[in-house]
Amino acid sequence: MSFFPKVVFQYEVEEYLTEVFRNNELITALGTQEAENKYQSLLSHLSHPPAFTSVRVNTHLASVKHVKKLLFEEIQKQFKGLCVPVLEHPKLQDILLIPVIGPRRDLKHHASEVIVGAQCGYAVLRGAHVYVPGIVSTSRFVKAGDLVSVYSDIEGKCKRGAKEFDGVKVFLGNGVSELSRSEIFSSTGPLKGLGVRMIEPVYLSPSFDNVLPNHVFLQNLPSVVVSHILNPQPGEKILDMCAAPGGKTTHLATLMHDQGEVIAMDKIPNKVKKIKQNAELLQLNCIKAFCYDGTKALSVEKREDKQEGPPFLPESFDRILLDAPCSGMGQRPNMAYSSSLKEVTSYQPLQRKLFTVAVKLLKPGGVLVYSTCTITLSENEEQVAWALKTFPCLQLHPQEPHIGGEGMKGAGLSPDQLKLLQRFDPSAVTLQGMDINSLQDCREDDLISLANKDCIGFFIAKFIKSNSK
Repeated sequence: MSFFPKVVFQYEVEEYLTEVFRNNELITALGTQEAENKYQSLLSHLSHPPAFTSVRVNTHLASVKHVKKLLFEEIQKQFKGLCVPVLEHPKLQDILLIPVIGPRRDLKHHASEVIVGAQCGYAVLRGAHVYVPGIVSTSRFVKAGDLVSVYSDIEGKCKRGAKEFDGVKVFLGNGVSELSRSEIFSSTGPLKGLGVRMIEPVYLSPSFDNVLPNHVFLQNLPSVVVSHILNPQPGEKILDMCAAPGGKTTHLATLMHDQGEVIAMDKIPNKVKKIKQNAELLQLNCIKAFCYDGTKALSVEKREDKQEGPPFLPESFDRILLDAPCSGMGQRPNMAYSSSLKEVTSYQPLQRKLFTVAVKLLKPGGVLVYSTCTITLSENEEQVAWALKTFPCLQLHPQEPHIGGEGMKGAGLSPDQLKLLQRFDPSAVTLQGMDINSLQDCREDDLISLANKDCIGFFIAKFIKSNSK
């Protein structure tokens, strides 16, 4: 049951995706109509937020039970006594799941409007308040304390500071403006801080602004699965090749009980700073973050013995995570995907460069996990087919836990190979809203099953390197 329109792509990208999801292998297996239905369902899911907010508990500092109790109390406070459960995941012992209530269809629209940018809008749909940098325009006479309706400018057409906007906008809910229009658009420089406190969001999710910052990390369910599949052990040397902002890096360090070494790399200085901040916040000491381009992380010359950072000698790491830069089409919610086809197709060669370096840096017997948050074949199953052909030393390996579906047909992989892959496909469930009454009637097992499927689009492959040839 769609509340928002399907995600919109640039024409060339839409043509490209239509071809991907109507490939011959898929049509032969499913039939034309079923393949088309799945694709249309996926487009609808992508424009809506996942059915659950998932948070990873920092088990380095606190037990899941303790954090669950604190989180339940916090949610009751935020939701004014509304009894929304906090669920433990049976296969992911360090994750807590909070059902998202909505969409709420009976909210009143106020005369005073605040228009926010698309990224800010997506954050609001997942529980955030509106911060000043995200505000694009407001009605003429908005004052602090006014009730306002918040809308997202999904196409980026609204001019900053406009007093009205008649373009495509999506209703996100109602809030209280913390500032006047003149304060929001002050000429003395960009303001920071809270702009609108959401009191009636279309989707009711808890806000995690300054909530248990040392104890929980907001992380999509498949992103938590990845680190469990890599399964780092205390004392090992691990590489997280494209690590920012550090969610998986800090998870790997936690799973190792902060014993060993996690090298985190990213080529953007501000992102590396964020990794270091997250490591410090979660009190993890085994993480070393470096600003470095992963495609150049292999050393061709002998290193200084004391050199800690990249580039590294071949066969330096026990396990490597390559959560690759990708087209990001699995992210939810997303109502208007702005990248061009040239941008979308630029990721495959970059991913292959990074992958080639990863294989060389991995010790014989080591584990390499490749993941993306996108839905294309070219960045997922085609990369697996290419890797198996290019590197005879690599073997696909079963994943534990296996929570998502199998890989998608269309890249020439065998049925057995597809079963070893994990593709999280939101279209695997019917798009449905959740209200407080239907939530009370649901069995916990059914809610967990829904959380496993109604998440972001994501892909995971696990390889083992058999020898150094």
